[in-house]
Amino acid sequence: MSIRHGLLALLERGPRYGSQLRTEFESRTGSTWPLNVGQVYTTLARLERDGLVAPDGEDTAGHTLYAITDTGRAELREWYERPVDRANPPRDELSIKLAMAVGAPGVDIRAVIQSQRHATIRAMQDYTRLKATALAAVENGRSGERDDVAWLLVLEQLIFQTEAEARWLDHCEARLVRLSLSADRKAAAPEPPRAAAETTPPAPTTATPPRTARTRRA
Repeated sequence: MSIRHGLLALLERGPRYGSQLRTEFESRTGSTWPLNVGQVYTTLARLERDGLVAPDGEDTAGHTLYAITDTGRAELREWYERPVDRANPPRDELSIKLAMAVGAPGVDIRAVIQSQRHATIRAMQDYTRLKATALAAVENGRSGERDDVAWLLVLEQLIFQTEAEARWLDHCEARLVRLSLSADRKAAAPEPPRAAAETTPPAPTTATPPRTARTRRA
């Protein structure tokens, strides 16, 4: 998740101070990825260092305001136009957990999968209920705010993500069953007979009868 570019997008709407940015960020994303004020000000300091934002005075309450610079706007435009890089996917705790559970002593990996599947389906149901509420508000005209539309898009992404995760867990379980059956068949298969010795036993020798007097006279 790019907090850096998210803050730039909010600052493009006008100067903001730190806690205001945090509130608007969480409102836009439905608090799916909560921020703390420390993260916001640390990011603002880096953006200022890179020339993407600049201090812009104070409001009536004495809060320091930040404004996006022309360089920041160019950076934001480039971010919008650039596809998200999947060459280095973020670490996924579930994938790591299952990878480590394979062959781990005392761990029933199928039980791990079943437990996660129940949690994933519960999350999908929760997201679906939230989506129904948000969609009704938008479609009935009770809410035309872009924050509500943005939250609806985030919810739908979360639903698709949990649906894909549930399918992947089903695939993992089926894969483990197939591998287990294959291993059982190999273990139950009889050993092939050992090859017979290829050496040919020597042929029996026939003794030559001794020559007798009769044979000599013949």
